[in-house]
Amino acid sequence: MTRMIGRGLAALILVASFTVLAQEEPLTGEPEVTIRQEGDRTVEEYRLNGFLYAIKITPKHGAPYFLVAVDDDGNFARSDQPNGLRIPSWKIFEW
Repeated sequence: MTRMIGRGLAALILVASFTVLAQEEPLTGEPEVTIRQEGDRTVEEYRLNGFLYAIKITPKHGAPYFLVAVDDDGNFARSDQPNGLRIPSWKIFEW
């Protein structure tokens, strides 16, 4: 009887995990880029699966700079400042 309950519970967990996996959106490799003019500067927004992860600002006079998301709450930091960029940029594993 205990084995039957254990098997039933394991099957229920397995079915529940498949439904959760089926509901997630597939990850895409290409970002969506939105370009717009704001006064005398050009703003490019980079989104991946609807998440805004970077903003490139190109002023009319001066060098362009990036604002990079540091968390999921919409906080951004300039990527050219030493303590602003927290995204690892090295390749750990590839197949």
